[in-house]
Amino acid sequence: MIFAVKGRTSLIGASWEEELYKYITGIITNKGQKLLAINGMPDHIHILIGMKPACCLSDLVREVKKASNAFVKEKKFVKYKFEWQEDYGAFSYSHSALYNVIAYIQNQKEHHKKITSKQEYIGFLKKFEVE
Repeated sequence: MIFAVKGRTSLIGASWEEELYKYITGIITNKGQKLLAINGMPDHIHILIGMKPACCLSDLVREVKKASNAFVKEKKFVKYKFEWQEDYGAFSYSHSALYNVIAYIQNQKEHHKKITSKQEYIGFLKKFEVE
């Protein structure tokens, strides 16, 4: 799944992004799902999970966004109002593709030296034939 800071504002700081990722990992684990990779940029994050069939993805995303948003505010990581964008993208991959997807997520900082997050997201939509 991919979701962004509201307005794609670059608010996720390098000094606290790992703490945010650990917090999100805890939410996903507590919901009974398996986190495979998490990483991002100052304006968005990528999360790869092994999702159990009984999981409702929209409920999981809503909980991750709500709880992590409260966490960022509680920790006072940013001076400005922090919110996640309302929408998100979720794409599924076969088991055989997991290694490449994990590597892609782990390499976000390097990847975004060549492509913007908007270009990246449009690429996902085209690849998965979403209008």
